Amino acid sequence: MKLAVIADIHGNLPALDAVLADIARRRVDLTVNLGDIVSGPLFPRETADRLMPLGLPTIRGNHERQLLTHGPDRIGQSDRFAAAALTAAQKDWLAALPATRRIGDDILMVHGTPASDLEYFLETVDAAGIRAASSDEIEARAGDTPARLILCGHTHTPRTAKTSDGRLIVNPGSVGLQAYRDEEPVPHNVELGTPEARYAIIEVGAEIAVEMIAVAYDWEAVASEAEANGRAEWARALRTGRL
Repeated sequence: MKLAVIADIHGNLPALDAVLADIARRRVDLTVNLGDIVSGPLFPRETADRLMPLGLPTIRGNHERQLLTHGPDRIGQSDRFAAAALTAAQKDWLAALPATRRIGDDILMVHGTPASDLEYFLETVDAAGIRAASSDEIEARAGDTPARLILCGHTHTPRTAKTSDGRLIVNPGSVGLQAYRDEEPVPHNVELGTPEARYAIIEVGAEIAVEMIAVAYDWEAVASEAEANGRAEWARALRTGRL
């Protein structure tokens, strides 16, 4: 099976369109979506409209959960922007998405880890900042989850790791946003350093082969949209992959 794996679109419709066009040229068997689909000061309604008819196997991310279940006083600017823009039908679609999903017996889709949509899987944040997670940390987060291949998102960072028993964990990176700042568990920045949209192609056979893909798109136009919506920090991240 040849899979395309997308994650963390964050309402960036031009980046999504560029990625979907690139996927179409590669003749994949299936495209899957790991969540954080619409949150951000860009095109939440249009992004939902683009994806809903496609019927891709999709899970929700932490931002879908937050904007649907928390009141306006408990969510950030990006979630509030998306919540105000989405239609009732689009919110119903998001609400129906599962937290995790299996593709056959061997492939598990999660947003963060099998246990949490907020936990980092392949990275660790501590007082020194963010770093690649250790083998022991990854093993603990994977637990005894039965899957040959675990697909995760959330940290916007393309990375792979393998557990001691051979389970492969793949984060395809983010379609829509190559840098962000989070305050939990301590303040830290995630920066890819380039603005291209990211996704992964995975061929699952006797062996599993992973190709990380970077796709150019008109990030200047999207950055201008973020600026028009009062989010200069998003505009810088979109243009440069830095904060």
